[in-house]
Amino acid sequence: MPASDRPSDRPSERRGAARTAVVWEGLRPVLEDVAARDVLDIGGGTGGFAARVAELGHRVTVVDPSPDALAALDRRARELGVEVRGQQGDLSTLLDVTGPDSADVVLCHGVLEVVEDPAAALATIREVLRPGGTLSLLVAQRHAAVIARAMAGHFQQALGLLDATAPTGRAGRRFTHDEIVGLLAGAGFAPASVHGIRVFADLVPGSLLDLEPGATASLVELEHAVATRPEFHPLAAQLHLIAQ
Repeated sequence: MPASDRPSDRPSERRGAARTAVVWEGLRPVLEDVAARDVLDIGGGTGGFAARVAELGHRVTVVDPSPDALAALDRRARELGVEVRGQQGDLSTLLDVTGPDSADVVLCHGVLEVVEDPAAALATIREVLRPGGTLSLLVAQRHAAVIARAMAGHFQQALGLLDATAPTGRAGRRFTHDEIVGLLAGAGFAPASVHGIRVFADLVPGSLLDLEPGATASLVELEHAVATRPEFHPLAAQLHLIAQ
């Protein structure tokens, strides 16, 4: 088992495992039991995903605008005994940093929400990918944000999010299933799979996961069970799409 995939006794990491397990399930066919690939992680920050991918034997590059995040990435990689290349940049400078046809797999997780032009960003990613390459795209999903605001009593914010396609606040813009699939198609991508992420994980009290034996494992099992069921996608905090 990779070091970054070992269970943790820390409550926050147990909750994190519940949130990310389905993303890794979607990535497994792309990255496990295959020959070493060139993987580009856009906005990969401190390397939470990148280090794990490197542990599978792939050549990983993280492009991130934060020097501090890249320094933390380097420390994480050294601690785990893997090699991850860090380069400063973002989607607007991606071609200058990496060049075209430079990656077999691109991870773009939580980045499309904050770029000025999502369609142009996806077109750039397509240029970076080699023919037949794979994009792993993780985006915030609008319907769940509306529900979360309403449940917290922020009714005007919920109203404002109903049809908001522009960035709003720190979280940036959010997408519906149809919007993100349409953007991918416009950039020449064909979605191979769609998973709902954090359908229930953000709704379950942290105290339950901390105190109830086996609760985290049961929650992860439930998240896996509903991830591919379209009727639950409007409840998902994020959508994870694998596209060719």
